[in-house]
Amino acid sequence: MAIYLIGDVQGCDEALGRLLDTVGFSPSRDRLVVLGDLVNRGPASLAALRRLIALGASGQCLLGNHDLHLLAVSQGVRKPHRSDTIGDILAAPDRADLLDWLRQRPLALMERGWLLVHAGVLPQWDAAGALQLAHEVETVLQAPDWRDFLHQMYGNQPARWADTLRGSDRLRVIVNAFTRLRFCTPDGEMEFETKDGAGAAPEGHFPWFEVPGRRTADTPVAFGHWSTLRSVDQPGLLALDTGCVWGGCLTAARLGAGPGEVERFEVKCAQSQRPGK
Repeated sequence: MAIYLIGDVQGCDEALGRLLDTVGFSPSRDRLVVLGDLVNRGPASLAALRRLIALGASGQCLLGNHDLHLLAVSQGVRKPHRSDTIGDILAAPDRADLLDWLRQRPLALMERGWLLVHAGVLPQWDAAGALQLAHEVETVLQAPDWRDFLHQMYGNQPARWADTLRGSDRLRVIVNAFTRLRFCTPDGEMEFETKDGAGAAPEGHFPWFEVPGRRTADTPVAFGHWSTLRSVDQPGLLALDTGCVWGGCLTAARLGAGPGEVERFEVKCAQSQRPGK
């Protein structure tokens, strides 16, 4: 069985279809994991979502910040942004089923020794701890009263993890790390304003994967979210958001038996939006 990872699709269904054709993906023998941001900003969010749902057990998808935004907009917690392209999902006759499927997605996974996240991992977390913290949020989003959490999900504070955090503060930090993180300090204080590449780190900050002493340093990590990063030339790191929705490429990685055994594939995406998130 081949395992493929794909970066941010963001509603680029046509490119997703071509990429799956390029790698020869077969739901009967292969497995696909999309690293979050399934929808929004691209031209066909509903079609992309339906394609991924149709894969059944052969496809898994992480939650990204745009997917959480869709859930929040659907419940009136957030107002739609002028550049949103989620109206087709919100107007779909089976909208409730689509949203229910989406909120059941995980925030983090392990596949063949790789830790898979949408954005990043705080330096204080090891892989096992990260998966457990992701599960805390997943449990809340999958509960009958999941809508209540959406009202408390947004905000930049607390900006730093502490084991003593409880309630909405604890869950907010977990969500922000997994779905928004790019830069942080060595003690894990997150910075959310800078969206340029790794060289644009604010003073005292590092790209999360370059923080000295990061506890996941010995765990291969694959992530998306950071389209301006393009790629990371470091063993055990896969940056798979290559800016499809901004006129770049949609990228897949096929995982081999070991962390160094990775094959990349890409297709050009015919989008023209300005870079941003």
